[in-house]
Amino acid sequence: MSKTLIVPCPTCKTLVERNNENFPFCSARCKGIDLGNWASDSYSIKGESAMSLDNLEMDDEYKNIH
Repeated sequence: MSKTLIVPCPTCKTLVERNNENFPFCSARCKGIDLGNWASDSYSIKGESAMSLDNLEMDDEYKNIH
């Protein structure tokens, strides 16, 4: 007997079955809302930025040009 995985949609908390084409979201709308939140920096991951300008090393050729 197999059990179907059911989880809450990350956006609206509606229960979603694993076989939903938008899994883990309940709909394309919720999927789009989540994507928009990432694109607008509404979400962030705590920690130091990996792309800090202070940590970048430039080669000598680049330094001479700029």
